[in-house]
Amino acid sequence: MVTMKTKELEDGVPEERVPHLPWMRHPVDIDSFLGCPVMSLPRLDPSKVLACFDCATYTGFSIAEVFDAIAPVVGLAVASAVGQSSIADEISDLIKKSKQELYPSLDDEYVEMEPQTKVDILVATPGRLMDHIKMTKGFSLEHLQYLVVDETDRMLREAYQSWLPTVIQFTLPTNQDHFQDDTAGRTLLHPLTTIRRSGVERGFKGKCYPRLAKIVCSATLTQDPSKLSQLELHHPLLLNSGKKRYRIPTKLESYKLICTSNIKPLCLIVLLQELCGEKCLVFTKSVDDSHRLSTFLGFFEELPFKFSKFSSLQRESTRRKTLAAFKEGKIDVLIGSDIMARGIHIDGLKYVINYEMPQYVKTYIHRAGRTARAGESGSCFTFLRKNEVKKFDNMLKKAGGSSCILRSLPEEPIESLRPLFEAALEKLNGSVEPEASKKSNKSGDKAPGSLKRKRSKQT
Repeated sequence: MVTMKTKELEDGVPEERVPHLPWMRHPVDIDSFLGCPVMSLPRLDPSKVLACFDCATYTGFSIAEVFDAIAPVVGLAVASAVGQSSIADEISDLIKKSKQELYPSLDDEYVEMEPQTKVDILVATPGRLMDHIKMTKGFSLEHLQYLVVDETDRMLREAYQSWLPTVIQFTLPTNQDHFQDDTAGRTLLHPLTTIRRSGVERGFKGKCYPRLAKIVCSATLTQDPSKLSQLELHHPLLLNSGKKRYRIPTKLESYKLICTSNIKPLCLIVLLQELCGEKCLVFTKSVDDSHRLSTFLGFFEELPFKFSKFSSLQRESTRRKTLAAFKEGKIDVLIGSDIMARGIHIDGLKYVINYEMPQYVKTYIHRAGRTARAGESGSCFTFLRKNEVKKFDNMLKKAGGSSCILRSLPEEPIESLRPLFEAALEKLNGSVEPEASKKSNKSGDKAPGSLKRKRSKQT
């Protein structure tokens, strides 16, 4: 057995471990290509692409919106399978019946015409993709040329009906003849098949079916060989931004606020007041904490900002409406757990607040990555207790964060809120119940298994 050791640097931050896999040890820095003209960079053949995204429907739907805006300009057809509409509607967008005029010599009384795909690019979530593989007649992946997987670390961690081995299996060419001859002797291409480019590829000399090209993306790609082996990568090339394994946005400003737990809700209110109603995401460590915090803030009258919770226990339609209201500016503050940390892009989002310190650097990167996107500036605030400061500073250094500014809040507005705080706390303790134990109600929450939790007097 080979053990890997880490060396402690002078500042107490452990040096990054050397990856087990050789191809991960010397990544290509994509920042070195920033000055290159776009047309000089290599491009994909823009057909037969399957883009697989995280399980959240709104994630896949937002990505599909981007593709829908761009693809028609370059003459590509795009469809989505993300659960946004019924499966019957998705089938009508994906599959079309073969036209009889394509096969004039075939008698449709004896020959059943097979369906034909309508799209070049499919944006899908794993669960919905598996539904089409199992149930949709004519749905085929054998002609697929590119598989794009976003949020790879999470997709590999969660099975999603064994979607990955299934997709890889169904993209392998079968032994069937992909060409048919009509009665006149003319060669016809199988209606669902796109023959991949012939050519020489390492390990596949003389074969006309090169291996499926896979593009896997993640801000926090795992180095675990057992997980990466699921992708069946062949001579992979690792592209990275910068020399660090993890990286926070260049124009992100990180702030830390040190306070005790008993006044943290008051500090949050004062901080949100200072942000002057700008769009802000507030992250908590659990669904129950999000429910408790949003309920608590609801007991304060005439707050200068509008807020709402965003919970994984809400129905998909409820979350979409909440997210749409947030994007439109009808809601200033969105309170939730790490369900908001991936796949959500909000134009003009300037602020992210960690109500508790993230336990892992990956969590901080994904949360902070909701702001300071695409060259824009943004700020991330983290509430800490005194004994958490050193650990938090070391965590940021792993992500290349050179400094974290200490932010202080004025005491006067905090003290002025204390009477309201005591009254709100009494109402909270008398009314709130753990969110995960609630049954289905009119607000659209689901009813998972009962989850008991000991209540505390602190929010």
